[in-house]
Amino acid sequence: MAEKTFTVIDPLGIHARPATILIQQANKFKSEILLEFGSKVANLKSIMGVMSLAIEHGATFKINVKGDDEDEALNSLVDTLHNEGLAE
Repeated sequence: MAEKTFTVIDPLGIHARPATILIQQANKFKSEILLEFGSKVANLKSIMGVMSLAIEHGATFKINVKGDDEDEALNSLVDTLHNEGLAE
């Protein structure tokens, strides 16, 4: 399992547009990818799951990846979060 913790830097948080970008990226991989925020967990391949978390600016969240391509998937998501100015 690969995991990494992030802090949201986008002033609007993880809203519809960035959630869609993350989901599209996550769906490129076979691994199970979960987004943890507080005590809640959502499948990062599900728009409804990600949006239900309502992750705001300054919040800390974790991405957990489990599967054959977990390292590649996590690296890709890290790049996406940084390149889109969403989290660090």
